[in-house]
Amino acid sequence: MTIRHLDALNHPQSIAIIGGSSKAGSLGTRVLENIIDGGFAGTVFAVNPDKVELDDVWWVESIADLPRKPDLAVVVTPAATIPAIIDQLGAIGTKVVAVISTVPHDAAARQAMLDAARPHDVRLIGPNCLGLLLPHAGLNASFAPRNAAAGRLAFLSQSGALVTAMLDWAADRHVGFSGVVSLGDMADVDLGDLIDFYAGDPHTEAILLYVEQVTNPAKFMSAARAASRIKPVIAIKAGRTEGAGKAAFSHTGALTGSYDVYAAAFRRAGIILVDILGELFDAAQILSRYRPPYGDRLAIISNGGGAGVLAADALPGAGARLATLSAATIDALDPDLPAGWSRANPVDVVGDARAERFSVATRAVLADSAVDAALVIHCPTAVATGEEIARGVIAARADAGGRKPLIACWMGPRNAEAARTLFDAAGIPVFDNLDDAVRAFGYLAKASAAREALMRAPAHQLVPASDSARARAIIVGARNAGRQQLSATEAKAVIGAYGIPVVRGMLARDSDAIARVCADLPPPYAVKVVSPQLPHKSDVGGVALDVATVEDAQRVAAEMAARLGHEYPKASITGFEIESMVNSPSGRELLIGVARDPTFGPVIAFGAGGKTVQVTRDVAFGLPPLDNVLAGEMISGTRVATLLGAYRDVPAGDIDAVVRALNAVSALVIDMPEIAELDINPLLVDEHGAIALDARIGLSLDEARSRLVIRPAPMEWTADLTTRGGVTMHVRPVLPDDEDALADLFHHVTSDDLRFRFLTGLRDVGRDRLVAMTQIDYWRTMHFLAFAPDGTVIASALLACDPDRERAELAVSVRSDFKDKGVSWTLVEHVVRYAEAEGIGAIESVESCENRAALALEREAGFVPVPGTDLGSEVVLRRTLRQPAATEMEPAE
Repeated sequence: MTIRHLDALNHPQSIAIIGGSSKAGSLGTRVLENIIDGGFAGTVFAVNPDKVELDDVWWVESIADLPRKPDLAVVVTPAATIPAIIDQLGAIGTKVVAVISTVPHDAAARQAMLDAARPHDVRLIGPNCLGLLLPHAGLNASFAPRNAAAGRLAFLSQSGALVTAMLDWAADRHVGFSGVVSLGDMADVDLGDLIDFYAGDPHTEAILLYVEQVTNPAKFMSAARAASRIKPVIAIKAGRTEGAGKAAFSHTGALTGSYDVYAAAFRRAGIILVDILGELFDAAQILSRYRPPYGDRLAIISNGGGAGVLAADALPGAGARLATLSAATIDALDPDLPAGWSRANPVDVVGDARAERFSVATRAVLADSAVDAALVIHCPTAVATGEEIARGVIAARADAGGRKPLIACWMGPRNAEAARTLFDAAGIPVFDNLDDAVRAFGYLAKASAAREALMRAPAHQLVPASDSARARAIIVGARNAGRQQLSATEAKAVIGAYGIPVVRGMLARDSDAIARVCADLPPPYAVKVVSPQLPHKSDVGGVALDVATVEDAQRVAAEMAARLGHEYPKASITGFEIESMVNSPSGRELLIGVARDPTFGPVIAFGAGGKTVQVTRDVAFGLPPLDNVLAGEMISGTRVATLLGAYRDVPAGDIDAVVRALNAVSALVIDMPEIAELDINPLLVDEHGAIALDARIGLSLDEARSRLVIRPAPMEWTADLTTRGGVTMHVRPVLPDDEDALADLFHHVTSDDLRFRFLTGLRDVGRDRLVAMTQIDYWRTMHFLAFAPDGTVIASALLACDPDRERAELAVSVRSDFKDKGVSWTLVEHVVRYAEAEGIGAIESVESCENRAALALEREAGFVPVPGTDLGSEVVLRRTLRQPAATEMEPAE
């Protein structure tokens, strides 16, 4: 389930409170009073066997007595009554029910509600929630002590207490909301559903989240990635969990904490993560006024030189930078500012500045093309009041066109409150301290950067060639033997099969075998113990390096076996891995690893390697699938990244080799869902490349099922097809680096076909459209490209699903010199096979009535006109498929 029936939250005409009451102090009374006081213009029903005597409330004794179905229902009755109530509401046609009541936190109680809702397709909000506030509908269906004003923010919270705190803060600062929803236990409607809903809500400019846990991570990630492309999503995550002390088979497992993974997932989804509630409020204030994208170059105007400098110093920490004023701007300011002014950014208008001086500076910096936004700081003086200066700044912004964001910092709570009404009326956020003001601008800049990252131009991906069959054979062999750990030799063979260079090593089970192995390897040697019970060999003294001779290797192994047998009597020693030492004076030791998070599935780690990995904790996390840019961002997110550059007489490490290794590990965990944990430590990197000196892989013995929350391109849908006209073509899912090839296709499409494809007079397909068609979420969208034998793209078929996967819209384009050869027919049939396999309910196509060829083809392919959709110039055709296989989004296979 996703946004189905949630349109009832837009403008409900009626609401029923099951358990509504006029008894003083009861929860049902409080909810009813909030609805009445909030000014809801629709019909309010109170359902209670006892009479309810409140003005503007229609009392009925039972749900059966309701004169018509309510659009929404709110339940405040005892837990035991709720399943029957949901069943009765569903039977009369109510589709959205919010359960405020306290319900035990057990699976049986939750399942009873879902079982009652399912036959009627009822959506449930809650239970154990505060309720919901829909200010644009004038509805406060909650027991919150304050109402919410109408505005442009959606606030979705898993905590009712956080809702009340947000409402208190917003009321004092005149911040309004498009919707406030307390989700409670999320038995049905969850964060992903409501992110989807508010992403498409025209009243909403930004979405704020308070997150305790994500219950359907694949759906959540898909919804958040889609929403972040069009509006900012800001989140605060409760529950920081430090993972440094936990025992784990791999270093990566020990390093990975829940909060770390949430942060990585939010970053990948384009969500801006804040640390404390005050930061969420700061983000709310600025994002309710300004909608990205904006740049990160800030001009600062202040009547206090020190305040301006402190604000400038805070910018890098907020992810922003100080704008460089143009010479023309400085020259324009010279006549109106005192002789000693700074003649640079920050613009110091000096302590005796009146409103006119602030106005001149504000107009000038906002007119500068090198400035993306301005921060005006007023330090109270006896020369002019804060209100006077506020009026001057507001007028100056209007004179400058009002397009660029302006942030006010009126230092001190009393100073800020005196000017707040003026700034609120002008739509300008005001803060009373520098840190909050600068940080708020940082959120605006980060939201813009997150959106740009989701729309970035991809580079060619550096992925080494792989031999997945070889790796699979090793993993299947171990699983069949009931083993959850691969030996070091097996682990290196698996990563080697994916193109990661590995140091050559061989397993020797006894002294004679050590001699034979050493005869095949050049000295000096590394001798490493092999024991399932001792995965961290270095920690127990199970590694000897720079062993000079065969005899030394035999002696070291014997001594190691005796000591470990005494210290760890329960550990079985399988043998010793013998390797040739790798000599690299400029080598840096790195870690690449994989751990399985219970919420977000496989997580890839990169950072400093070696023995001290868990002490230094220099690590960055990412979710597969990776690409070059994502891998590069992981590398740059660590301190060790600086050591990969050249310094003194040490040449720069081969960054591309590290990127290839990260991409290879990403491909490995996608192909091999059995891998639960993986360590490559150390990965030795120098100017010549990267080589894995040791590897460790732990397996899961449960069902080998993908737990990826971001679906990779389903390359299994690649096919070589032949059309009815004899054209052979290679069809595969689109990839991000197909942007140029797709652009070339549209350059070779007739103007009429381009108009039919986009249903506009479009002459050129811009990059924004190309990005949307190539950097897709494969859960929501499928885009097949058809290639001629010479590699030219000759056709495109884009299938865009609604979040419920009940219907998908199809659009096809064919290169003009390949028309009338059966390309469209063959490609559409391939799309239909895909849609049937995915459980999509129906495929629809919006066609121009002039496009007779497409209409004829689609009718032949089983599409029929949808009654009532003929708009004169366009018509909707539909091909109904089997019903969706599931209503819940599952992790991608």
